[in-house]
Amino acid sequence: MGIEELTTGGALRRITRWGEPVMHAPTRPVTSFDDDLRTLVRDMFATMEASHGVGLAATQVGVDLSLFVYDCPDEDDVNRVGAICNPVLILPEGDQRNLESTDEGCLSLPGGYQPLARPDKASVTGLDPWGNPVTVHGTGLLARCLQHETDHLKGTVFGDRLSNRLRRKLYAQHEELSHLYPEDWPLTPRKTSAAE
Repeated sequence: MGIEELTTGGALRRITRWGEPVMHAPTRPVTSFDDDLRTLVRDMFATMEASHGVGLAATQVGVDLSLFVYDCPDEDDVNRVGAICNPVLILPEGDQRNLESTDEGCLSLPGGYQPLARPDKASVTGLDPWGNPVTVHGTGLLARCLQHETDHLKGTVFGDRLSNRLRRKLYAQHEELSHLYPEDWPLTPRKTSAAE
């Protein structure tokens, strides 16, 4: 059995927003690698696809489990797909550490983007949805995704890593566009214009 069988057939779930308690608290480790877990993974893939994301943490669908899914290109534009339970993030140190600043956004604060410097390489070790060990090495956008999603599982949103000035700009961008995103988005699709 492979991850491909979990990337289809899921049901959409509402995306949790910043400010809701589950988004700002550490998650529980995954201990049961059962059909319920794999149903959650399917639902997360469906929700991520419907909201045009590249990564989604369980907290973003209101579940306090240490799990995220991703469907994201690396620096060579090779699309990588997976689901990782109980991830441990490994970042380069010393001479190997190279920071890259680029715009970052979050499905749980739709419409807002601000630059954030993160290491341009990252690895995550953990378990797949069947409980087998897995390691993912990320470059480019995938490296950023691995860091962003692992942060979510610790109760950290990327706005926590911004300066006060950039955080204010981020919230202002979100407020300007928030009317396009219904409270139960993506169950109710994003509006395409203010006229709707």
